[in-house]
Amino acid sequence: MDYGKMLSDSFGYAKDAVWGKWVRWILLVISTIIFPLIMGYVVRIYSGAKPAPDVGNWVRTFIDGLKLFIIGIIYSIPVFIVALIFGVPAAMVSDPMVAIGTIGIGLLVMFIVGILVTLFSIIGIVRFARKNSMGQAFAFGAILQHIRKIGWGSYILALIILWVVALVFGFIAGLLAMIPFIGWLILLFLYPVWIIFVSRYVALIYESAPEPA
Repeated sequence: MDYGKMLSDSFGYAKDAVWGKWVRWILLVISTIIFPLIMGYVVRIYSGAKPAPDVGNWVRTFIDGLKLFIIGIIYSIPVFIVALIFGVPAAMVSDPMVAIGTIGIGLLVMFIVGILVTLFSIIGIVRFARKNSMGQAFAFGAILQHIRKIGWGSYILALIILWVVALVFGFIAGLLAMIPFIGWLILLFLYPVWIIFVSRYVALIYESAPEPA
């Protein structure tokens, strides 16, 4: 897996999606506010569209965004269940030390479960986009097989790199937010570009282990 090439490809993809295409950029900003629309646009990127698709077909885009949102909620259920399992007993005990210990163990379990959910959900949502089927987002056998084709080490390293880039973006976004009057507007226009970048990068991770014809 060529991580540098994946980053440059994703950056170029995001830049070409908006630079000089001001109407599309504004529509993407509006879609970011009406979040199912930007999520539906992400689905189209996950499906392998290249170059970045035009904005349009609003009803289909909105529906695809809702489907992706529902998939995300379903994947978050295990983490929510763990939070309940450890959070409710911690709130009921009278001993502060026992409560703190229970919460600490709960947070650790939530962290582990959250990582596993993330690893499976990323491939799952791309499968949903590629197969046009919500059921494929939870085809865990096929998801596991695809991750093995990518390689667990390569897959995790690719996500760590994305996480580092996200930290850098977050730092820059924090600085921009401090600019009086226009900082929020700059961020509003940057967020769609960031979303497109991440979506393309995830699609490339998936494509690093192409499925057989």
